[in-house]
Amino acid sequence: MAVAGSSKFRDLGVRVTVATLYGAVMLGVTLWGGVMGLAALIAVIGALAAYELYEMTRREHRLPNEVFGIAAVVAMPLAAAVWGPVALSGVVTVLLVASLMWHLVFRSVTTSDTAVTVFGAVYVGFSLTHLVLLRGLESGTLLVVTTLASVWANDSFAYLIGSTLGRHRMAPTISPKKSWEGFAAGTVFTVVAWLAAYWLAERYLGGAPLGLVWHAAIGLAVSAAAVVGDLVESRLKREAGFKDSGRMLPGHGGFLDRHDSLILVSLVVYHVAVLGGAR
Repeated sequence: MAVAGSSKFRDLGVRVTVATLYGAVMLGVTLWGGVMGLAALIAVIGALAAYELYEMTRREHRLPNEVFGIAAVVAMPLAAAVWGPVALSGVVTVLLVASLMWHLVFRSVTTSDTAVTVFGAVYVGFSLTHLVLLRGLESGTLLVVTTLASVWANDSFAYLIGSTLGRHRMAPTISPKKSWEGFAAGTVFTVVAWLAAYWLAERYLGGAPLGLVWHAAIGLAVSAAAVVGDLVESRLKREAGFKDSGRMLPGHGGFLDRHDSLILVSLVVYHVAVLGGAR
């Protein structure tokens, strides 16, 4: 028992250390790297996450075109940083046309191969690139920092409360450890993070980018998007027979594991923020 407890404590220490270092890099680049710096970081993260996703689909006997998919994932944030949303749409268009041509030329390529190629790039690259678009807004630094902080708060408190007090399972066949109690705790602290950002901006930054109600609404949207993103990735792994998407991040699995919530959250926050008046 002592050995098992020691091992569990050591694993937790590794997980916390990696998360802390990784978070510091994300925040540092967001604060001081500018839009292009964040785009470069997202390009690297996206490429590694997409690689893991394509590897999982190969376990299911699909043959995606990783060259097309990963090239598009890298191009999306960089193009968006320079030319904005139109360029992002342009990269997706090129990906779609290239994938269809690949499908036409090679008879061995199946519809599922082409679909997975496009899906992998859009799911990872297109979604995460919205974090770059968010950073490009006038109030982008605050919005991205708050997005990151709220996702981390959601993950942390959902895990802490869920693992200690969770009794009612949310999706036992997909993610047995996820509970409604954990979801409720994650939601509360996610909203608190966005309300805290509003208060800090009003007090120290000359005004918040959005009204109080919009900050609360984004907090609720982030919580919902985070749990959906987490469950989607869990199901993708279960279908392919993977416990983790990879092993590149000790204590966290792979890059897709680490960003399963942020992938969908980035997309949701950008659109809700723009709808609320952020420019």
